[in-house]
Amino acid sequence: MSEKIKILYYALWLAHPVLQTVIAIAMLRRGQHREFKYFFAYVVTQILSFAVVFPTYRYYPLAVFYVSWITTAISVALGFKVIHEAFLDVFRPFHTLRDLGTVLFKWAGLVMLLVAGVVSVSTNSSDTPPWVQAITTAQRSVRIIQVGMVLFLLFFARYLGVSRRQHSFGIALGFGTFALVELTLIASWAGDHLSNLAVNLINMGAYNTALFIWLGYTLAKSPARDAASTLLRPQRWEQSLSDIQHPLPADSLIPMFEGMVDRALSRTRVSPSITPENGGAATATRATVVPMSALTISGLVERVGSKR
Repeated sequence: MSEKIKILYYALWLAHPVLQTVIAIAMLRRGQHREFKYFFAYVVTQILSFAVVFPTYRYYPLAVFYVSWITTAISVALGFKVIHEAFLDVFRPFHTLRDLGTVLFKWAGLVMLLVAGVVSVSTNSSDTPPWVQAITTAQRSVRIIQVGMVLFLLFFARYLGVSRRQHSFGIALGFGTFALVELTLIASWAGDHLSNLAVNLINMGAYNTALFIWLGYTLAKSPARDAASTLLRPQRWEQSLSDIQHPLPADSLIPMFEGMVDRALSRTRVSPSITPENGGAATATRATVVPMSALTISGLVERVGSKR
């Protein structure tokens, strides 16, 4: 590569640990490392990875292949946990939906590992080791999940009371932006539309964009969740899932009391009474209320006693 391209290459690469260090310091000062511990661990891990990969790239070029792929595998695992963490923050007021999402994320991770294992075993390429194929497949699967998370937040944020200025939305937006660019670059590289150098330069620039997004959301104040008119629909989802998970028993006293109240109300009648005597003089309308009998109340006491 030319001297100018080399300077641009190193400038984009060296910007990664600088921005990540600023993000980590800002999270420590604002106490966000407790709220988003996996994202903080991801940022710190990326700084440590650079401290290992960059000297290896400069002085031990034969070992940089293995070191870079090992750090990539760690980054993929933490990236998956970061998206799960952002998902839990979005569904924090809805415990049942959050539990369902956790189960779905676990199954998605298991399926991702299975697909990566199958691809690594079925690969017949002599140039790429199977473990590299497995890491690459897992990385692409995580990128697809990250893009899907951003699309989910874009379409359903107003239903969940999530503002687009919240930290969890910014974390997902940064990952989704970078993931979308990276998947596009992979498709372009596979179709021989871009060279390896162009792919690396654009990919590093896209990651720097994600870092600037995270830095802006880290420094900005996260607004409170809107709970006025946005939570009606997810509350219905929450209640429906709760009813499915914890149905009322067949011998519950609640349906019995509801039925007795309905029967008591049905016995209340408003009946007009007109007495046409002495020239057709009309009397006032009276409301006749039929109370529950002592037998019904005693039966209720016996039924309640039998449930103990």
